[in-house]
Amino acid sequence: MMINRILCGAMAAAAAVVLAGPVAAAEPDLIFRKSTVWKMLTPDDKLATYGVDDPDVEGVACHFTVPERGGVSGMFGLAEEASDASLSCRQVGPIRFTTKFSQGDVVFRQSRSLFFKKTQIVRGCDAKRNVLVYLIYSDKLIEGSPKNSTSTVPIMPWGGDTPERCENYLK
Repeated sequence: MMINRILCGAMAAAAAVVLAGPVAAAEPDLIFRKSTVWKMLTPDDKLATYGVDDPDVEGVACHFTVPERGGVSGMFGLAEEASDASLSCRQVGPIRFTTKFSQGDVVFRQSRSLFFKKTQIVRGCDAKRNVLVYLIYSDKLIEGSPKNSTSTVPIMPWGGDTPERCENYLK
């Protein structure tokens, strides 16, 4: 019985790696962590803030905060992380598109549990307003999650450059 559980868990973890697909961006940069719940003998529960650059749009950076569980399960990487997340994206330089993209393309993806849960940042273009729209959400293969956060980046002139139009780079 215990061996069946271990084998099922190993197969599920392997399937999660295959189903998750390629990561759209490199690992995020940890900016800082802040403890939220003190635990005596194991790691504390924390909020962690990360930074990530859009791999297809130069000049845009996003920061997101997610909870990280402590305790024994968190210490061994077995805790299922909460779906909560917040997101803020900004223009940090001249915006240049490196490739065409589709509405909802993945900018960043990270596993949030051993079994099929991941957090994703996706990008869209509001062509009417010339604004990039970023959405962070957590999903689970079986039940999904409605928790999400949205951030927008109006494409503004930088220096003397005329701003690009995001609609020109939509597939």
